Amino acid sequence: MTAIQEHSLILVVDDTYTNLEIISEVLKRSGFAVATAHDGISALEKIEFIYPDLILLDVMMPGIDGFETCKRLKANTRTSDIPIMFMTGVSDTDSKVHALELGAVDYIIKPFQEEEVLARLKTHLQLRHLTKNLETQVAERTAALTQALRELQESQIQLVQREKMSALGNLVAGVAHEINNPMGFIVGNLQPAKEHIQELFRVLDLYQKYYPQPVPELQQEISNIDLDYIRADLPNLITSMREGVSRICDITNSLRTFARADSDRKLECNIHDCIDSTLVILKHRLKGNSYRYDIQIVRDYGQLPLLQCYPGQLNQVFMNLFANAIDAIEELVETNHHHSLTTHISPTIWIRTSFNPDHTGIAIQIKDNGMGMSEEVHQKAFDYLFTTKPVGKGTGLGLSIARQIIVENHGGLLKASSQIGVGTEFVIEIPFG
Repeated sequence: MTAIQEHSLILVVDDTYTNLEIISEVLKRSGFAVATAHDGISALEKIEFIYPDLILLDVMMPGIDGFETCKRLKANTRTSDIPIMFMTGVSDTDSKVHALELGAVDYIIKPFQEEEVLARLKTHLQLRHLTKNLETQVAERTAALTQALRELQESQIQLVQREKMSALGNLVAGVAHEINNPMGFIVGNLQPAKEHIQELFRVLDLYQKYYPQPVPELQQEISNIDLDYIRADLPNLITSMREGVSRICDITNSLRTFARADSDRKLECNIHDCIDSTLVILKHRLKGNSYRYDIQIVRDYGQLPLLQCYPGQLNQVFMNLFANAIDAIEELVETNHHHSLTTHISPTIWIRTSFNPDHTGIAIQIKDNGMGMSEEVHQKAFDYLFTTKPVGKGTGLGLSIARQIIVENHGGLLKASSQIGVGTEFVIEIPFG
């Protein structure tokens, strides 16, 4: 007895009791398990409770014949792959062709030889066994290839992320360093310059006190340069330069924060610093143009503890989300302008942070009133290489990388909700600790 015979169940369907007994006895002696049914209806009912490995099916039966029974079995997804061998005393070619067209694997003519029936039956069971093994191997191989593809995509995302952040970090850190050198010189000389100007003014005051009537040429020059205006405006110029220098210092500090290098371990980070430094870098994109007003940033910051994280990676997530929000706002404004719509929106990005002690995590919500996403785009938004932007404008990696950073690297969640013409909201949840 082979292993296939030991585990094979044969369903015999015949309306003649003698035939059922004879065939069942032959099959049992050969090591098969046997179930029987006396007509097509009872066979269909029985098959709801058992799952035979092969069916021996008589053609001529009362009620529904073997052809109709076969048709129904093949129409049922649960039983469609079970091999069916017809048994009949009719040997015309049309009947054989019809049986094979219905999906039968073989056709046995009564009266049949025991050895022939067993040989054919074993052959079809062996073929089914091989087919099922092949299907299993194909499924396993497909699953393995799918997993390998997913791992390859994730490794590609990580590689792109590391290379991008490394290059950007080095560039930004280098720029910040180069700016800081001359800025240090300017900052260090503004106060002495102010003091020197004040000293010069005191000298001028003394000259005007003791020589109130200068020679005509000097009087003309004083009039030409409008000395009184210079005396009033020069301190304001110094103050403006001081404010400009302070602004540049803020920018370089933000650049250093944004380009902060990550080590193999997480660092303590103030999430609000990450958000603000990213917005400083994107400030030029927030300014208005001929089509729209400035994009307003509305902050609703909660009290957040310092978070153990990879700050450089989170900066990249914020950069992607804010850049997408700006793109969506500009797309909506341009669409309205193209269709000559007179409705005006106040372009806005809302940022809300909160800490949930019960769930020991922080939440960051970034919402815009831009173009929004269709349901189809929404479903694919985080897919690898998916982008709605034209060639050269987007890689399709931004949100894929963002999700990997939040989910894989920080054990958090990144969710999105959107509505066309209303806007999009991203929610980041990062566990604390």
